[in-house]
Amino acid sequence: MGTKPDTLSGNYQSLINQISETYTNGYQKAVIAVNTNMVETYWKIGQYIVEFEQGGNIKAEYGKALLPKLSKDLTLAHGKGFSLSNIKRMRQFYAVYPISAELPHQLSWTHIVELLKIDDSLERSFYEKQSIIEKWSTTELIRQKKSSLFLRLAASKDKEGILHLAKHGQMIQQPTDIIREPCVLEFLKIPEPYHLTETELEKMLIEHLEHFLLELGKGFAFIGRQYRITLGNRNHYVDLVFYHRILKCFVLIDLKKEEAGYEDVGQMNMYLGYFENEENTEGDNPPIGIVLAKQKDDLLVQYAMHNISSKLFINKYQLYLPQKEELRQLIEQQLNSYNE
Repeated sequence: MGTKPDTLSGNYQSLINQISETYTNGYQKAVIAVNTNMVETYWKIGQYIVEFEQGGNIKAEYGKALLPKLSKDLTLAHGKGFSLSNIKRMRQFYAVYPISAELPHQLSWTHIVELLKIDDSLERSFYEKQSIIEKWSTTELIRQKKSSLFLRLAASKDKEGILHLAKHGQMIQQPTDIIREPCVLEFLKIPEPYHLTETELEKMLIEHLEHFLLELGKGFAFIGRQYRITLGNRNHYVDLVFYHRILKCFVLIDLKKEEAGYEDVGQMNMYLGYFENEENTEGDNPPIGIVLAKQKDDLLVQYAMHNISSKLFINKYQLYLPQKEELRQLIEQQLNSYNE
């Protein structure tokens, strides 16, 4: 009588693992291949349409009727996939990416459709690069567009920095690269005016941890909340503790429901000293501290931070989406303030 599979020690489990890994890898490659072919196909269709128009194959008065007619005839021939909006996006796809070698093959067609909705080429380039770097889903891309991530990051940069951000995305190389001003927490869906305690805000962030990590950016791993440290027989608690896998350091976040004060700077500096001496292990870099407050007085912060660690930041948060036009005007001023 043969031995049942569940009695075959570890060899059977190794077989299962081997088959599962091979299947998963093969499936992922197949999905990538299908996506790549779809992207190239839609780009090629867009090319045919543009070249047909430019070749004078239709009279000007019939130009507006071309895309609706294509949509109707191609839908009859092939079924779904050739709606008028999709046909328009294919044409636009080729117009925006006329060079085949520069196509964002790593992204799906749904990603590309969202990118094509962005008129500004610098902004579009940033979201394209960032989607690839951080492996955003389409839903995550939509959220970051709505939160004006590019405009928030670009607002604190000069012209050279803005252009580099658009071309390469947000590269995490130093502590300042993880700071987003303001930090947008619209996913909590808390209307203004609101009356939350710091504990309630902390609890809601943990309940929406996936969204909060997306707002914080790439590399954050959650360690704990109300992280206890003991100094001189007294317990102190850090609101939120993360570890940043790229910077290889702890990131401590203290929440303030109103304005950050000088005492908050001192407290966070104490936390940083404790973590560096008591929590860091070999290979860890000095920790980063962020006091996340609704308001901050820049002059007070400047003096409170005198001779304090450069890895301590006072950052603002807001519970609603930022005013895009105000941010856009600021960036346009930055870009126009230098000679081309």
